Amino acid sequence: MTETISKIKTELKKVMVPSDERLVQWRADERAGVKAAIKSWDKQYEKKIAQEQAFQGRFAFERHFWNQGMSDIAGVDEVGRGPLAGPVIAAAVILPHDFNVVEVIDSKQLSADKRDKLYDLILAQAVSIGVGVVDAPTIDDINIYQAARLAMTKAVQNLAPEPDVLLIDAMTLNLPLPQEPLIKGDALSNSIGAASIVAKVTRDRLMADYDDIYPGYGFAKNAGYGTKLHLDQMRQLGITPIHRRSFGPVRDLL
Repeated sequence: MTETISKIKTELKKVMVPSDERLVQWRADERAGVKAAIKSWDKQYEKKIAQEQAFQGRFAFERHFWNQGMSDIAGVDEVGRGPLAGPVIAAAVILPHDFNVVEVIDSKQLSADKRDKLYDLILAQAVSIGVGVVDAPTIDDINIYQAARLAMTKAVQNLAPEPDVLLIDAMTLNLPLPQEPLIKGDALSNSIGAASIVAKVTRDRLMADYDDIYPGYGFAKNAGYGTKLHLDQMRQLGITPIHRRSFGPVRDLL
């Protein structure tokens, strides 16, 4: 008996490789609905292969050092340089050599829901994760660039084991470790990409907590960035202890 198109579509979801005998059989089916379903499967498979190849390509820097006998390679990234409120937060992540969460990439390319899901997978599989936090008063005291470096340094120092090499997004740190600064590194290295996700999710959740402590500024949605609502509420409600007083819009209101 001929399979229904609906059943074939359901079964296609279970097919993993082009050599699957069922797929070979369905390709001979002349029904338009089956042909469309096969075409859709082919596109999804090509997308999956391209994603896996790109993911493996983003292990090039790690693999270079792994091949030299350096096992623990830490990716380091930070978030929160631009906001008017809240800390700058950095993460350092050492991934296992068989890490295969292919959707991991620069956190800016991901939705909030996807970041949350990947955050849990990274925490479950990483060899080690370190987080560094530098608060607003310190940012005002030493400037945001130095605060970002300090947050990264703290993140690395919170790793165990100590990494053999650091892959850092566009920066070097004052640490006695081999370092490879990479421009836009969060899109070039899976380790840095994982660090960007951990840092972003950690900071977003912290800012959501601050939204409860300092309601009205919209911290849960704007993460401290200078949105219209945030700027308007700063004028009406005043400046909180987590605002960066050295940043222009805050300084102007003071």
